[in-house]
Amino acid sequence: MDNNLFFNDFQQVDVKEQVNKLLKRKEPKPLWREYVEVILIALAAAVLLRLFVVSAYRVDSASMEDALFEGDYIFVNKLAYSYGEPAVGDIIVFKFPLNPTRDYIKRIIALPGQTVEVIDKIIYVDNQLAEIFPNVTYNDPKIMAAQLSVRDNFGPVQVPENQYFVMGDNRDDSQDSRFWGFLPRENIKGKALFVYWSWQPNESAPKASFPYIQTPFEYAYYFLTNFPSSTRWERLFTVL
Repeated sequence: MDNNLFFNDFQQVDVKEQVNKLLKRKEPKPLWREYVEVILIALAAAVLLRLFVVSAYRVDSASMEDALFEGDYIFVNKLAYSYGEPAVGDIIVFKFPLNPTRDYIKRIIALPGQTVEVIDKIIYVDNQLAEIFPNVTYNDPKIMAAQLSVRDNFGPVQVPENQYFVMGDNRDDSQDSRFWGFLPRENIKGKALFVYWSWQPNESAPKASFPYIQTPFEYAYYFLTNFPSSTRWERLFTVL
């Protein structure tokens, strides 16, 4: 008899503990904790995307006009060539072969094994007129002889295995494969996707200078006062 009473009491205590645990589980999380969790998840996702999928770059030269302008901010797909091969016409970001600490952006003109030649500014690939892209520009009407420069007359040269011939769309103002040679496959970092923001460069923008105390405030004031007029709204989400 006493044993049964003890067993019943034990069961009651155990059930109460389980109910209390369930009630505690159902208690809502504090609002601040939910915000913190959302922020941490978003940051983790952004870091993973940045490390493995996409990178953001700022265009700091005019060599790709009119496809890209100085001040364009672009996303680059880092996985594009993990499951495919670079193609003629792709706009790519790569480590500059002569200085791998710098990133360049150009367009692929010829693939491994193809022969490239430039005659009076006209590009030929395998003795055929190369594909003409809509944003290509020529700013200098003069044609320079091959003895003076490779800008307008170059080659013919055959692209080696696992290398590419790249050029800027601003043909008369681009340092590219005509001047520094072929681009190794391993130097390619990714394929340009689209412009996510574009800012018109301005000579009146504050310059960073020692002791750098006022610079952050100057940048913030300049950005806030010039945001509507300096943002090139028509460039936003331009697909490349």
